[in-house]
Amino acid sequence: MKADKELFHKLEKLLTEQRNPNSMEIDLADSRTIVEIINNEDKMVATAVSSRLDEIALAIEIIVDGMKKGGRLLYFGAGTSGRLGVLDAAECPPTFGTDPETVQGFIAGGEAAMFRAQEGAEDLEGVGMDEAEKIIRSVNDIVVGLAASGRTPYVHGVLKKSAELGCKTILITTVSAGQVDVDVDILIDVPVGPEVIMGSTRMKSATAQKMILNMLSTGVMIRLGKVYENVMVDLQLTNKKLEERAKRIVMLLSGKGYDEASDILNKADNHVKTALLMALSGMNKDQAIELLKNNDGFIRRALQMLDRKKM
Repeated sequence: MKADKELFHKLEKLLTEQRNPNSMEIDLADSRTIVEIINNEDKMVATAVSSRLDEIALAIEIIVDGMKKGGRLLYFGAGTSGRLGVLDAAECPPTFGTDPETVQGFIAGGEAAMFRAQEGAEDLEGVGMDEAEKIIRSVNDIVVGLAASGRTPYVHGVLKKSAELGCKTILITTVSAGQVDVDVDILIDVPVGPEVIMGSTRMKSATAQKMILNMLSTGVMIRLGKVYENVMVDLQLTNKKLEERAKRIVMLLSGKGYDEASDILNKADNHVKTALLMALSGMNKDQAIELLKNNDGFIRRALQMLDRKKM
């Protein structure tokens, strides 16, 4: 009973658990007013995230460093936060051509929790510690905890065990740093204020976390050479839509026609970066692969190297 009361008092002080004065009469509002209230609150999220751009950028550098050494980016969370991590991880292979092992998301309660809440799955640090010990393979793995409240025991357990194992740790939360009592290498605290519906952290808190995850994974992939100019050029052609997108990319960036772009992609075994470099340089597949390898997969660097050789 004493422990329950202590938890109660901690929860009632969290920013995510406060009542929002701007939505006190939302239960009386018509639909148009409801969406206006929600939209006005959502407008505050981007501003809150912008206050932590330095921390987000530093997190990207730490993740890039670890991944260059063979590490993986691992997200851990519970409930909505966990689902957002799983979603971001799942989008990386089709978007950036990463191996599914490279970026992974884990949610308290396992796969079943993606679709139905698993009551109590997040309440024990020991569960998180066991999960981290089972999943982490190397000190180069980077562990990102996602917890709107900043206090989820499962996430704390993961972060503590990960630190013990020598991994870099990052926590993304939507309460202020003063309400977080776990040590991490980088704390990205984005207090978004009380939710429109008290405690419903699938709203502003989730939006903030999604924005930050977009920045992290996209920033990392840019720094790893997965983008040329502002085009994703390492996508996997796993369906017809992506096959046609790949052709359009080659056409757009090289000026080739549809049939020629299709032929080059075929010769490049549907590897878009290789095909694009072939189209831009006139190289054959093996030459393009070698040049990409010598430039860490960056197309722009490869082209600059070619230009220097021609001078």
